[in-house]
Amino acid sequence: MKVLVTGVTGFVGSWLVDYLLTMPGIEVFGIKRWRSRTENIEHFENKITLYECNLKDSTSVRDTIELIKPERIFHLAAQSFVPSSWNAPSETLEGNILGELNIFEAVKKIGLDPLIHIVGSSEEYGLIYPNEIPVKETNLLRPLSPYAVSKVTQDMLAYQYFMSYKLRAIRTRAFNHTGPRRPPNFVCSEIAYQIVQIEKGTKPPVIYVGNTDSIRDFTDVRDIVKAYWLALEKGIPGDVYNICSGKGQKIKDVISTLIDISGVKVEIQQDPARLRPSDVPILIGDATKFKKLTGWEPLIPFEQTLKDILDFWRKTA
Repeated sequence: MKVLVTGVTGFVGSWLVDYLLTMPGIEVFGIKRWRSRTENIEHFENKITLYECNLKDSTSVRDTIELIKPERIFHLAAQSFVPSSWNAPSETLEGNILGELNIFEAVKKIGLDPLIHIVGSSEEYGLIYPNEIPVKETNLLRPLSPYAVSKVTQDMLAYQYFMSYKLRAIRTRAFNHTGPRRPPNFVCSEIAYQIVQIEKGTKPPVIYVGNTDSIRDFTDVRDIVKAYWLALEKGIPGDVYNICSGKGQKIKDVISTLIDISGVKVEIQQDPARLRPSDVPILIGDATKFKKLTGWEPLIPFEQTLKDILDFWRKTA
């Protein structure tokens, strides 16, 4: 089976490839930009076929997909950092939407019929009211950032291409996920990175934070990529599925747990630059639909995830 992963050099993409390489009978292909950083893929780079491809260039996308002729496509490439979407809204919208559109058009014009996984986000739900927790797939979408708007558009575009052209697109809305290799501009990784700097004596014992009252639903990335595989194994084309733990974690408590694991003595200071223009106060999901269909359950305890993130930065920071 030929499996194509876009965004292969990224956090989730690299973990997905790790998982795919444990399974027999799969030939993995990856797409990367010429300027992509490659530290996440150095350990498997010689085990997959890698192509340079600009997803915003329709010709580049069509030529690459025609060359590979994949039977499954995991579309993970995206501008995925919410705060950056306020600073670069045009780039976020253009990159995230056009990349998916060019994949769909390439598949349609070439005449392929792959299963396509479109990676959405819990950010699509945006403004959540207390009576809507835990959030089901039927909840209204009220996006609160340019990133969230781009993911809603990707979501709806996949539905439209399924309805119009029977493109076998399956959508997921993953809630927060984290783990080793997560860049240090995402909250769990950012706090762990600061703690490791303090442990090593390269930073004063002060941790800078944003909004610590937000509540998020965290799942380990290694459980998430297994869910992504099951989404194409057992998911129904045209449908959408939440992927989450169903448990809320207050960011303040996440920070406390990381500090307790480390044992460092620190001061916590709020940094106004880390606050968002509009924030989602609480995001807890309901993955009942996906779990019943696939049998998936997250297995890695959240505290173990946090320990692994700290250990990752201790080795690489």
